[in-house]
Amino acid sequence: MKLDPMLKKLVLAVCSLTLFAAAQADTPGSNKESAAQHTAVSEPVTRDLMPKSGSVPRVIESFQVGNEVYVRSLAIDPGSNSLWVGSSTGLLEIDLTTSQMINTFTRDDGLANEYVFAIYVDSQGYKWFGTNAGGTSRYKDGKWDVYFPMHGLADYWIYAFVEQKNGPLWIGTWAGANSVDLATMEFKTYFSELINEWVYALDIDSQDRVWFGTEGGISMYDGDTWREWSHKDGLGAANMNQLPPSTNTGLGTRSRHDLSVLEQGKQTYNPSYVFSLIVDDRDDSVWAGTWGGGVGHYDGKAWTNYTSSDGLAGNIVYSIAQDRNGMLWFGTNNGLSRYDGTSWITYDTHTGLLDNNVYAIAPAPSGELWVGTKNGVSRIAAHQQTK
Repeated sequence: MKLDPMLKKLVLAVCSLTLFAAAQADTPGSNKESAAQHTAVSEPVTRDLMPKSGSVPRVIESFQVGNEVYVRSLAIDPGSNSLWVGSSTGLLEIDLTTSQMINTFTRDDGLANEYVFAIYVDSQGYKWFGTNAGGTSRYKDGKWDVYFPMHGLADYWIYAFVEQKNGPLWIGTWAGANSVDLATMEFKTYFSELINEWVYALDIDSQDRVWFGTEGGISMYDGDTWREWSHKDGLGAANMNQLPPSTNTGLGTRSRHDLSVLEQGKQTYNPSYVFSLIVDDRDDSVWAGTWGGGVGHYDGKAWTNYTSSDGLAGNIVYSIAQDRNGMLWFGTNNGLSRYDGTSWITYDTHTGLLDNNVYAIAPAPSGELWVGTKNGVSRIAAHQQTK
């Protein structure tokens, strides 16, 4: 398999997850040059800076994947106990039992595009990959399928997936959302029904309702009717720091959608712009990560917003996940925060992360947490409940 230089760095980094052993340089196909690159790029950054006592999990290790590489998506495949890593230079599959790399994929192997923004494992064991301007790819047992607008896909820009209990699969795009009948592979597009067409986040609640996080707020579909919320309804905190409003109003064009949260080097504010969204497994409440408005929590009646003044690491929230203990994790522009319902703990470059921009979070069955950032991936120890 022929890899470009940047992806080669990523491959070398993940290959050495087990102990980052120098012995990796002796594996078939390696050479002294690649071994040197491995040492320079993949040296573990182990930081025991979090408290060793009590129940606070620590960053076990981090590994670099290159200064220009972004890890934008992570997903666990329970069936194979593997971790899928989607980056700006390709895709990797890691065996969580052995910490060994299983596969690497690029466009040459069937991936629609090397820049992978979303990964999802459906009920049939298919892996879905949403790419930046390349449509979506589906993979299982060595076979690839690629879907474009000519097949019914709403757009080439894909940012989220989720599946209802008995189907369909939903896909979030920059031109609305698709529902896909997995038996017939028929695509249906929803556009005007949404509060905004630019869909970044999807989740399903216990009532099988679909929640959509968009550039203009949140939509919810119960199978019959649609509801929506935005900043005027309470989503996103007030602009206490008087940040300039972002030019991404939710009515923009692809030509200027670079996903930058800065304007002339300064942070911007757009509280209805939702980067991330999950439904809380415990009570069906909704958590939504906004652009400058922190994270909003909807209990079914009203929104409560949390910002850096409450303990959140940063007010731009790219990713949200909930671990097996119900702990909530928020990936922000200024580090990773854990919230137990009462107190906040923050992880950043001082405590083991390779960068403070946290784009992806994946809780593993073991209780460990995988975190994707600019420059690399970090692994956080499992949380030990205290009696």
